[in-house]
Amino acid sequence: MTPFIYSQLLTDEYAARILTAIMRVPRSAQELSATYGIPIAACYRRIRMLEKYGLIECKERKLSQQGKRINYYISSVKNAYIFFEGGKLRVRLDLVSGATKEFGDDSDIGEP
Repeated sequence: MTPFIYSQLLTDEYAARILTAIMRVPRSAQELSATYGIPIAACYRRIRMLEKYGLIECKERKLSQQGKRINYYISSVKNAYIFFEGGKLRVRLDLVSGATKEFGDDSDIGEP
């Protein structure tokens, strides 16, 4: 995966709001939308992308009063860094699990 995708996700306004909101407390898309002013469709799109690239995970599913299952998401990222090094874009993610993922070596940099 190229660092460009991660840098775009991390700097996207709605994605950043979501990541910040779910650092410590799992929240549903509906909560995120209402609390942080993110249109619900945009909220679901960002959640899908963040989940696809491993930045968030579904922590639990609860049953609503209407009998609908609601997913609650939490951030997988503890710290994220975006920087230029040696003329190349690099991204480093420190995950809650203690692992570190780095993107930007010669093998995974592509055209934006």
